[in-house]
Amino acid sequence: MSTRVKVVIIGTGFAGLGQAIQLERAGIRDYVILEKALEVGGTWRDNSYPGCACDIQSHMYSFSYEQNPDWSRSFSPQPEIFDYLKGVADKYRLRERIRFGVEVTGAHWDESARNWTVTTSSGDEFVGQFVVSGVGGLHIPQIPKLPGIEKFQGQTWHSAQWNHEYDLTGKRVAVVGTGASAIQFVPQIAPKVAELNLFQRTPPWIMPKPDHAMPAWSRRLFKLVPGTQRLYRNLLYWFLEVRAVGFNGHPALMRAAEGIAKRHMGKHIKDRELRRKLTPDYTMGCKRVLISNDYYPALNRDNVDVVTDGVAEVRAHSVLDTAGVEHEVDAIIYGTGFHVTDALEYLDITGVDGRDLAKEWAAEGIQTHLGITVSGFPNLFFLLGPNTALGHNSVVFMIESQSKYVVDAIRLADSRDAAALDVRPGVQDEFQAEIQDKLVKGVWTQGGCKSWYLDSKGVNRTIWPGFTWRYWLQTRKVKPSDYELSGRVPAGTRR
Repeated sequence: MSTRVKVVIIGTGFAGLGQAIQLERAGIRDYVILEKALEVGGTWRDNSYPGCACDIQSHMYSFSYEQNPDWSRSFSPQPEIFDYLKGVADKYRLRERIRFGVEVTGAHWDESARNWTVTTSSGDEFVGQFVVSGVGGLHIPQIPKLPGIEKFQGQTWHSAQWNHEYDLTGKRVAVVGTGASAIQFVPQIAPKVAELNLFQRTPPWIMPKPDHAMPAWSRRLFKLVPGTQRLYRNLLYWFLEVRAVGFNGHPALMRAAEGIAKRHMGKHIKDRELRRKLTPDYTMGCKRVLISNDYYPALNRDNVDVVTDGVAEVRAHSVLDTAGVEHEVDAIIYGTGFHVTDALEYLDITGVDGRDLAKEWAAEGIQTHLGITVSGFPNLFFLLGPNTALGHNSVVFMIESQSKYVVDAIRLADSRDAAALDVRPGVQDEFQAEIQDKLVKGVWTQGGCKSWYLDSKGVNRTIWPGFTWRYWLQTRKVKPSDYELSGRVPAGTRR
């Protein structure tokens, strides 16, 4: 079956829902949202592991035009964020536009028709003049291929695919990875399990989490006087925004932050050997900086062991580390993050002259303009695309900037009766040169570590290097000169 619309949106997380709202506001209602799952929410639907919560204050990690005065905590837990997204979908009646259970497999540009055909695993096709990818980079679990894992007789799962049916009480558990998810769920499961072996490759820098319950009086105030919540949000924004200075070539500031992190560790970890294991040997910010108040105390428990030797082999009921020590386990849980720089490789996207996006990016490195458009792939937009993730502020701010930019681009094409707009190669090259020049000077490149920010060639294709207000300025208005407009929309067919 084939469905024709003006705009096809992929995904129903913050990005997909936010784009749909901006289309509605612009009066563009001929669109469809494709969602592989049976509910909205994206990463906040999928990640339901114990302890899952936001690491940016929720009053900032939310839509500026859809503030929630009822966040129970400064850093809200996953169920509240999930409920917030479901509430947004309901309020704006977006479910009427969503096709649930539709998994996208690719998109192909038809040069003669000047439109995209989006293919799905069910065989249904969606033909649209414009396609907006709102899938983000945190939706494909990164599961390591441990030697011998096929022999394991116990349970295995990734943190983003939590097995809520399996009772961990009294079990022997191996956790592989010490990233953002692991430091949240390890403290939750440690008191329940008989033994927990935490396999750590690289220790993260961990700062204290300034979390607190939102007082009842503040929640009442935010409800009765909405301007006070906006003021609170603005204060949070600028507080978080200042942190960008340390990431961008100012190591002295990162060293000061390292001192705070070391004192935080020293407060909870008294054992010298354990402290040695947990102390990073790279500059803070090179890898994602984490926040937690209960992770270090959990590692002090008698039933928890931090293993810094890698996994040599998985056996039927145990894990053998590279030091030759065998750890008997009933379950293996992966806290190993997601495919990020290669997140789109599973999609079959072909543009002008049959150009294969995944192959081009694999061969030449990821190239975009503003992280949103790609030369040779007209009318295709990415939300939270390459080099627009953040280490210091809320990505929802970036999503809002991008979704408005997409609407402006569509309006530009419509105003010129153009069927397609394609970013000029020189404009894209100039953006890439500018951004990579900044990234090379930042802590992500100079900090002495490997991280998921970097692609296979060691180039940062993930982070936005600098202040988000600068990105907002760059995306406030589409520059017509940045794009080549082509084709004409037949009279009477514009939607």
